[in-house]
Amino acid sequence: MSILSELFQRRKNKKTGSTTDQEIFDKAGVPKHYFKDLEKNTEELLKLFHDTYDFQKIEIKIGSNHACICFLTTVLDKQALSLQVLEPIREGFQEKESYPTIQDIREAYFPTMSFQYVDTLHRLVWSMLNGYAVIMVDQYSSALALEVGGKKGRSIEEPSTQTIIRGPKDGFVESLETNVGLIRGRIKNPNLVFESFYIGRDSHTKLSIGYLKNVVNKDILDEVKKRINQIDTAAVLDTGNIEEFITDQNFTPFPLTYNTERPDSVSGNILEGKIALFLDGTPFVIIVPTVFTDFFQSAEDYYQPYFMTSFVRIIRYISFMITLILPSLYVAITTYHHELLPTQLLISVQAQREGVPFPAVVEILMMELTFEVLREAGIRMPRAVGQTLSIVGALVIGQAAVEAGLVSNVLVIVVAFSAIASFVSPIYNFSIAARLIRFVLILVASALGLYGIFVSLIIMVIHLVSLRSFGIPYLTPVAPFKMEDQKDVFVRFPIWADKGRPSYLMTQAPLKKKRFTRPSPPPSNSEEGSE
Repeated sequence: MSILSELFQRRKNKKTGSTTDQEIFDKAGVPKHYFKDLEKNTEELLKLFHDTYDFQKIEIKIGSNHACICFLTTVLDKQALSLQVLEPIREGFQEKESYPTIQDIREAYFPTMSFQYVDTLHRLVWSMLNGYAVIMVDQYSSALALEVGGKKGRSIEEPSTQTIIRGPKDGFVESLETNVGLIRGRIKNPNLVFESFYIGRDSHTKLSIGYLKNVVNKDILDEVKKRINQIDTAAVLDTGNIEEFITDQNFTPFPLTYNTERPDSVSGNILEGKIALFLDGTPFVIIVPTVFTDFFQSAEDYYQPYFMTSFVRIIRYISFMITLILPSLYVAITTYHHELLPTQLLISVQAQREGVPFPAVVEILMMELTFEVLREAGIRMPRAVGQTLSIVGALVIGQAAVEAGLVSNVLVIVVAFSAIASFVSPIYNFSIAARLIRFVLILVASALGLYGIFVSLIIMVIHLVSLRSFGIPYLTPVAPFKMEDQKDVFVRFPIWADKGRPSYLMTQAPLKKKRFTRPSPPPSNSEEGSE
């Protein structure tokens, strides 16, 4: 039995369950039974929605049958309701026919609309909350819920947090159906499955997981479903809330899930055998399981030549180390290890620090905190002035601090370069981890010098090795080392040379493509003549 199977075997027989719509509406006081009497049904709805302004009831006649339409004005398009529902009823009213069943009414008036029949008040209320217009007819044992269409949301635009030069420019929006459609448009495969869950006792937010059923590892999929079913909270408003519920129990600053608002990135990970989590109301999608090296890869890596991509990826790893240790190295060297600097450079650095009244650790902590404040202010300020504030603020404060003798010129360069390097990571929340650890390394370097930095880095690596993401070691395929997965880690091999899916996922279909022979140049005319 594989190691991954053993990790999940003890959990397979544990029964889990999610909150059903029946349990939800039982707690809300909604009776389950649907009455044939139209007045009783409308009376129950009025009891439930009497305090909300967006509930509307329109009494109508369909042929010779008394009926009413109930809906919530804030979750559907009223113009579409008028054109698709009210207008056909108004035109067909002159016929004065009697329809024996609700199915006959649908076939006569709404033959092309998406619909569902509801025979309980639970399902009727649930349909209204999801943007359906419900038609109840007197003396009928079920109602007709018509999918009119919701209000228009934000249009599809380029992602704001993960920009690229070459590649698709569309990004996810707040509509779950639109986001799923963006994936369907890229992966036209009947094996692409989307399963739905409802999370939150009060919010009942729709969550969908997407995967390729003929590729995904069943053990990982079962574990994802189990953790989702165990979520017990009042409401979830973003995938960030979901992350905290489903990630492995570890006290760590490193993200154990990968979030993105790029449909091409999600599609690529699904094709690799991973699982995507979509939440209604947010443009950010979670991908699980996640390993450390995922945060150094960008969707654009697969659209540019592999030589250029490999160079840029190495730059990302170097930038991560610069962000992590450059400020602490400055503190350690200027405080304890002067002999590591060339004589001319040492004289220059010490000359600049001659009038500074603070030790190196205080000096660098002041500037680091200043840059963090400017970074946060630039994000929170209105977009028209935020970028100007962060740039001008950094220049003015840095120059003023140097002229006032509070910090040295070299320190400003060190802090500015490490801050710029933190933005190289394609994923924002991963750079936050490096920024947090940087402060710890600065304090350790001020007390123990280079020895403290090296010991701290060793402890960090030990911590990374101990992490798991849905049973997958966080540092794989580096530790444990997997040779077959090295074609897309530190450098990117040509796409035609990378034939397999990540082996650590243990997917049902390990190979992405069959043997591929690169095309050779056609023979020249001289070679043809000689033959």
